[in-house]
Amino acid sequence: MNRIFAAMSLLKEVKSLIRKDMVLEWRSKYALNGILLYVVSTVFVCYQAFKSVDPAMWNALFWIIMLFASVNAINKSFVQENQGRQLYYYSIASAKAVILAKIIYNMLIMLLLSAIAFFVYSVIFRNPVGDPMLYLAAVILGSIGFACVFTMVSGISAKAGNNSTLMAILSFPIIIPLLLVLIKLSKNAMDGLERSVSYDEMMVLAAINIITVAISLLLFPYLWRD
Repeated sequence: MNRIFAAMSLLKEVKSLIRKDMVLEWRSKYALNGILLYVVSTVFVCYQAFKSVDPAMWNALFWIIMLFASVNAINKSFVQENQGRQLYYYSIASAKAVILAKIIYNMLIMLLLSAIAFFVYSVIFRNPVGDPMLYLAAVILGSIGFACVFTMVSGISAKAGNNSTLMAILSFPIIIPLLLVLIKLSKNAMDGLERSVSYDEMMVLAAINIITVAISLLLFPYLWRD
């Protein structure tokens, strides 16, 4: 019974913190609008530079754009929280609720950003995807993966004085395997292969996401105390 009450309390705290982030983002849309401008302008610059690309280049360019867009979108997760606000959160919410709320909120941001980026990218460049549904699954798993990884690393970096170098060093060993699996999965979708061929990659991506969230829940409470 105590576990049920604890889970319900955690869920309530997470919902309140997500609502808070949404309200703050709605009041100050500069960051989100800047990221959308970055995505659209980057796609347009790539189009002006290449005009037309082969499917392999199309796939690589898309994930490069999404990688840098996710860094810009998620890096501000803890940077915008000053010490006074963090102390207030410490008094009203648990560390697990804070990191879960950040992860879920960044997932929503990345899913929205990915949808817009994929639409714009497909309109400006000719879409050569053989299996759109499988590619969409890759985009969703990739967006969730970027959100989980960069939220965890952003939290660690914030406690180390918002050191951007530290964020790059910590995220590199995690993001490279994630990108390799994403590129392989999305290439299968580009080639229109049978979906059963891609089940292993999808399971690996799901496992990476689950493990990253679990590590965040275990590690962040110790960082939060400092």
